[in-house]
Amino acid sequence: MLERIKAYLKTKEFLQLEFLPSFVFTLKWLLISGIVAFIAGSASAFFLVSLNWVTDYREANLWIIAFLPLGGLIIGLTYHYKGQSVSKGNNQLLEEFYNPQKTIPLRMAPLVLFGTLATHLFGGSAGREGTAVQMGGAIADQFTKWFKLTKEDRKILITIGVASGFSSVFGTPLAGAVFALEWLIIGRIRYEAILPAFISAYVANYACSEFWNVHHTHYEIPLVPEINLPNLLWMIPAGIAFGLVGRLFAKATHTWSQIFNSKIKYPPLRPVIGGALVALIVWSMGTTKYIGLGIPTIVDAFTESLPWYDSLAKIFMTSLTLGSGFKGGEVTPLFYTGATLGNALSGIIPLPMALLAGAGFVGVFSGATNTPLACTLMGIELFGAEAGIFIGLACVLAYKFSGHSGIYNSQIIGSPKSRKRFDKKGSKLGEL
Repeated sequence: MLERIKAYLKTKEFLQLEFLPSFVFTLKWLLISGIVAFIAGSASAFFLVSLNWVTDYREANLWIIAFLPLGGLIIGLTYHYKGQSVSKGNNQLLEEFYNPQKTIPLRMAPLVLFGTLATHLFGGSAGREGTAVQMGGAIADQFTKWFKLTKEDRKILITIGVASGFSSVFGTPLAGAVFALEWLIIGRIRYEAILPAFISAYVANYACSEFWNVHHTHYEIPLVPEINLPNLLWMIPAGIAFGLVGRLFAKATHTWSQIFNSKIKYPPLRPVIGGALVALIVWSMGTTKYIGLGIPTIVDAFTESLPWYDSLAKIFMTSLTLGSGFKGGEVTPLFYTGATLGNALSGIIPLPMALLAGAGFVGVFSGATNTPLACTLMGIELFGAEAGIFIGLACVLAYKFSGHSGIYNSQIIGSPKSRKRFDKKGSKLGEL
């Protein structure tokens, strides 16, 4: 048998049909992925530094929150007159992947960067993942024109951009690579781009964290309980709760968007009204705890008892902010929602607070984005492999119980979570 294998490896058929195409593919995408990822990682580094600056400025000058409606007007007018071709954001990346039409305008990158920084400067509640992913996708797609790539190669380019942006903004290369492959179709993974995705995720993270020396928040689960049946069973209700809350987050954002779109016909006025509401709520509560990224509260969720309603308050503020037309991502607010929900559940579930906060951190994210594998890997990268089985169980359960909707309206369903539901109602099942 060994001799037959050796003989086959020396044949012309193996060299021409298997080895050489794989070798050429590897060299081609090693070059393209490296270039795209370094640029995208550098863009993320600039974004993170700028985001820290505007956050610090806002917290030191709280009067600026009163101008959130003005900030909303600026963002609304900018996108209405200069950014209608890129207004769909992450959903536009998905749509171009499913049905490639034309290169994503490069203006998506500076526009979403400006919009997100303005949102955070004036006191909106938003994240950063959407910004990094859109910048990465827009930068990557420019190589379609420069290298005259095919439609299939363009799909790989978009995947590279998503992996680069996600990996560099969170410092999680494994999760970034798998997220870029997993978010495209619910229940499926696109393996043809797996090598470029992993290369780009690593290079982008290196560019941001090592080359530009921009580091990320550190989280820790100091105590992981014994892996036994009772402890795993206790994680089941937690995972279900994470999925339901992830669904609530997505529904709330879509609902606010529908309300503003239907009631206010002139798009630039939507973030003005939304900004006024957010500013009034912040003033009435007397705290900025529920605006911005909320990183301090996320960190506290691992060590301190927090109010049970923190997760609901963050959902409300973020869905109102983004639904009215402000820019930014949803993922960090999802981290906030999940970590504070896990913190609250530690009062009734006999598992360590930090473990539940960490499981909620990635579990709610899993439910809202339909990416259980990426979220499990993110949990392992952030919190350590010791908690991996608990985190994986929470992410899978959250994915299962969040339904088929999510924060990305354009996601296509590849494998239904509940076949019975689709047999009755039909679906937008996709085959690419």
